[in-house]
Amino acid sequence: WLLTVMRDIELVPDMFTYAATISACEEGGQWEQTLFLLNVMQSCTVLPDVITYSAAISACEKGKQWQQALTLLETMQQHLVVPDVIAYAAATSACEKCKQWREALCLLDEMKKHDVLPHGIAYNAGISACEKCEQWERSLGLLKMMQSDGLVPDFISYSA
Repeated sequence: WLLTVMRDIELVPDMFTYAATISACEEGGQWEQTLFLLNVMQSCTVLPDVITYSAAISACEKGKQWQQALTLLETMQQHLVVPDVIAYAAATSACEKCKQWREALCLLDEMKKHDVLPHGIAYNAGISACEKCEQWERSLGLLKMMQSDGLVPDFISYSA
């Protein structure tokens, strides 16, 4: 709606306008609309940044669209946008919600390969994904890895 009004009064949406709209869609769980807006951005030669991609990945997480979340993570790298811990954590959480423990663990490994230190949210998503798929040994391994990375497991880490 906002973008239509802007066009009607001859204002050209910029990256910040799209980012705000995508974030609103993410908050509203509108993952399909988020993907649509990313495509519109690119067709208007407005390049999404890491914040915009992270919001879109988070929308996919909320919509339990783990494959779309991973595709967005890959797309952002193809467009030379470097994923940060928030983008990775959202993608890991999307995998966790859909019981994709292998993919969640791969993302944790990928983070380390790209010198992005996972934080508690990313680890907890990996631990929870393993727990949901009865991979308790891997959950314990992630707890140890979390501690070796200097993070203190919290209530969520232990309750998963």
